[in-house]
Amino acid sequence: QVQLVESGGGLVQAGGSLRLSCAASGRTFSAYAMGWFRQAPGKEREFVAAITWSGGSTSYADSVKGRFTISRDNAKNTVYLQMNSLKVEDTAVYYCAADVRSRWIPRPSSFLYDYWGQGTQVTVSS
Repeated sequence: QVQLVESGGGLVQAGGSLRLSCAASGRTFSAYAMGWFRQAPGKEREFVAAITWSGGSTSYADSVKGRFTISRDNAKNTVYLQMNSLKVEDTAVYYCAADVRSRWIPRPSSFLYDYWGQGTQVTVSS
């Protein structure tokens, strides 16, 4: 079992920055990959970014590439999502998720992730 708790969401103006955190507990954190997803009102959940167990490999959705950075600190059992140059269209509930069946590949498909946090709201105003 893995428990995930996100934090760091909030209201920010377009062009601003936020850093989301996701604290994990349960299984050994360094044993699996992690991902961030988001869901805007009326839309399906979509992939944002993923990272392997060591942080050595990452992947990003095209919509956030160059603006968002995923990272992790295995000593703190925490994964982060640094979001810069935020746009109104980034408004969504952001979820972190654990891909406990993958260690070496940052996979983008939500159905591959076994554990999810409760989500944190990010609102970007114009």
